[in-house]
Amino acid sequence: MHGASSSHSLISYGLLGALAIALLVAGLGDLAHRRIGNRLTGSIALAAPLFWWAGGLSLAAAGWQVALAAACLMLGATLFASGTMGGGDVKLLTALALWIPPLWFAQLLVVMALAGGLLALAWLAHRAARRSQPARGAVAARHGATGEAATDETATDEARASDSIPYGIAIAAGGLWVLARDYLPLAGANLSLMIGS
Repeated sequence: MHGASSSHSLISYGLLGALAIALLVAGLGDLAHRRIGNRLTGSIALAAPLFWWAGGLSLAAAGWQVALAAACLMLGATLFASGTMGGGDVKLLTALALWIPPLWFAQLLVVMALAGGLLALAWLAHRAARRSQPARGAVAARHGATGEAATDETATDEARASDSIPYGIAIAAGGLWVLARDYLPLAGANLSLMIGS
């Protein structure tokens, strides 16, 4: 029985480590491309039931996680419809709601809001600095009509991407905060018990 419990704990810690890596990938990917892939968010969501099983989560507790994720999805859909939040951000936050208990998820939302505020300030500073730079009209004038159109289209896409706030960074920061503050000490204590027994 003890061996089975230990193996389940090790699976839980491995899954938490994988979640931390996935959050880093999501945050950095959103920063670089302003996009969080469906495969990544889908993998996080699909791995949640395995985490429940490894952690011995009761059926009632699992139900609360599903309810939390559903509420998060409905609220996120409203924010997405209003243009306040990106679709990838909503999916990532909903997937995290399947992993993190409601009280700890509230901590995630607080850290996410604080990190999002800092991101917004940084974005405004970056936008102001970019607007102060002189236009690169001389470079564009050297291209032909086709090249100039392609350059303008690329520049427009880049400008659109840079004008959006990579809120996935804030969500990842909130998730990593919860993992470091709540899960990591618990994992350390459990590992000490396993080694000492």
